Amino acid sequence: MSGFLPDHPGAEVRVSPNFTARRGTDRPDMIILHYTGMPTAEGAEALLCDPASEVSSHYLVHEDGRIVQMVRESDRAWHAGKSSWHGTVDVNSWSVGIEIVNPGHGLGYPAFPTRQIHAVIGLCRDIIDRHGIAPERILAHSDVAPGRKVDPGERFPWRQLAQSGVGHYVEPARTRNGGILRRGDEGPAVEKLQSMLSLYGYGVEITGIFNDETEIVVAAFQRHFRPLKVDGVADPATVETLTRLLSALPRRPS
Repeated sequence: MSGFLPDHPGAEVRVSPNFTARRGTDRPDMIILHYTGMPTAEGAEALLCDPASEVSSHYLVHEDGRIVQMVRESDRAWHAGKSSWHGTVDVNSWSVGIEIVNPGHGLGYPAFPTRQIHAVIGLCRDIIDRHGIAPERILAHSDVAPGRKVDPGERFPWRQLAQSGVGHYVEPARTRNGGILRRGDEGPAVEKLQSMLSLYGYGVEITGIFNDETEIVVAAFQRHFRPLKVDGVADPATVETLTRLLSALPRRPS
């Protein structure tokens, strides 16, 4: 394929060969946000278009707000890797992947520039409008691949996106004293926590045992929805924020 017209008006096109047809659907119902985690934007863009890398995304958003489309939205980009959400394990087939230029945690993890975030918001709103994507289906890479991935990270401004109509969000509960759940705990309270995380969409086994997997998923939840303290410990603020999120989910026809 030598080229295509961009799905998002104003996007530049740089074709990546790293894509296949979507499987089980012909259109996305999720948006997955990433950071590039590389020293330079140029290096990230080249990697996403290198056939030897076997990775790609639909879009790359540069720090100055410039948007590059590399894979058509009708095709399946290779951005999510081993991942799951609400039992869907082929997240690539059901999503649009957006890479956001930022060197990430290993290279200083700077704040995301205002122009870049405005561009991400505009791009997401356009995708949402064209595909009817629900707010709760706009997710972090760390949500669908807990532990394996931490991007776009706790400095990503999810609140600002939600205020602009992108994503599902509630104000995090304030930290307060009370019982906590942590690795090694067992019992009904742990089972309830796991059930709530699973109901929201996270891939966690409901065992009633606060194991390593549960700690990793709690940390992923905190990174997106309670970012001031990401420690994998389910304190009262974490549990209350999760409860608020579930209560704020739209009611779907049964």
